[in-house]
Amino acid sequence: MAKPSSLLDTRVIYCGDNLEQLKKLPDACIDLIYIDPPFNSNRNYEVFWGETKEKRSFDDRHESTQAYIEFMRPRCVELARVLKKTGSFYYHCDWHASHYVKVMLDQILGENNFQNEIVWKRTSAHNDPHRYGNIHDTILFYAQTKEGFTWNPQYTAYTKEYVDAEWQELPSGRFFKGENMLDPQNKMEEFDFKGTTARWRTNREGMMELWNAPQTEVPNSHGRVLLRKDGLPRKRCRIVFLDELPGVALQSWWGDISPLAGGSRERLGYPTQKPLPLLERIIKSSSNENDIVLDAFCGCGTALVAAQTLNRQWIGIDISPTACRVMAKRLRDVCRMKEDENYWLHGKGFVVRDLPWTEKQLRTIPPFEFENWAVIALGGIPNKTQVGDMGIDGRIYPIGSEPTAAGKEAGQLDFMDDWYPIQVKQMDKTGRPDIDKFEAAMMRTKRKKGFFVSFDFSSDALREIDQFFRREHIVIIPLTVREILDETIAQRLA
Repeated sequence: MAKPSSLLDTRVIYCGDNLEQLKKLPDACIDLIYIDPPFNSNRNYEVFWGETKEKRSFDDRHESTQAYIEFMRPRCVELARVLKKTGSFYYHCDWHASHYVKVMLDQILGENNFQNEIVWKRTSAHNDPHRYGNIHDTILFYAQTKEGFTWNPQYTAYTKEYVDAEWQELPSGRFFKGENMLDPQNKMEEFDFKGTTARWRTNREGMMELWNAPQTEVPNSHGRVLLRKDGLPRKRCRIVFLDELPGVALQSWWGDISPLAGGSRERLGYPTQKPLPLLERIIKSSSNENDIVLDAFCGCGTALVAAQTLNRQWIGIDISPTACRVMAKRLRDVCRMKEDENYWLHGKGFVVRDLPWTEKQLRTIPPFEFENWAVIALGGIPNKTQVGDMGIDGRIYPIGSEPTAAGKEAGQLDFMDDWYPIQVKQMDKTGRPDIDKFEAAMMRTKRKKGFFVSFDFSSDALREIDQFFRREHIVIIPLTVREILDETIAQRLA
């Protein structure tokens, strides 16, 4: 893809506060914005990859709706600033605050620029105590201006009930019906099919006369005009084939895109991950090829993958280092993109900016974030289950043991017994007790080699690692954060 603007870098993932990053973007530079922000200004990353799923309870997720709106307002102001006059804005939310969000967006983007409240059925029916089941999300769709914004109509298939009621089936499987030719909307005074123009006129008897109208497979027809039994054309009636129509124009209720099932190959374990077809629909509707798509809360990167697949430019922002690394891996695996500065400069790859690559920064991120950073940095797969992980934070699968199919669900490789455990401690200096626990985990899982990551190790810890090898012939490789940052670990991972 060509670079659309000399003023703006695309195919970039920024790690950090989106408010700060948005302020660096020029005015009116983005064609399409989609965001799916959490109902919490301080996203709880302890649930990332968690088995308990993200709880969306009002009290648990935020101190108040007002605090949430106050958090989102300056970000939406910046998003409106960077949106082009021809641009569109989609805000994905659930029932907790959607009505408050709409009031806020009306104030920022203008209530006259509100286009649709889209309802997406995100789950199947279930019982909610003392109320109707909540099964949908809301997507608020705004344009930057009332007219002139990019719009590509999308269509869905006709229902079987409609086809059975209105159409006739031919032996070949095609469906047809008659349509009023004199309806001004049909404009059938002259029409073309299969390279032949057919003209008609009303004769003295009030019937239509035709020229150059070839036969079709439709019984009792001449060209695309239905005939009476006496061979004369039926007045005002032409033939329409179902497979030549685009379908039903997409409406504001979307029940045809299923949520991600637990066993889906697409599923990464991110609690609020959205299905790829949902983002593809939005991007197809409101952007063209090489347009710039921005997701400022991009999580596991579904919008970025959809944009790349559809030949759009894209920018992603997320505050989570883990999320940034996971979406980078997803772009590599699913889109076959290289994360490489030189490739990116030549318009072929992508880059991740502002990751916490210093020891000082890594000491300040949440422990679970640090564990995921370390595991992913080693080329491993983080455990999805953090409760009862029994001393193992991730696994490394040797080359050749992991399936090579693109999009393979990370963390679902338990059927393979060829793996090395990883233990991570966000400690200034790991001592012998932590090594003892890791040794027990390796013995229990019958592993012959494992990796332990920390900022440093005490002399007792290193001595125990050596003695453990002498006693049990099991290898523990201690790795410091500095060694990972300096990329001096390749030979030790072999």
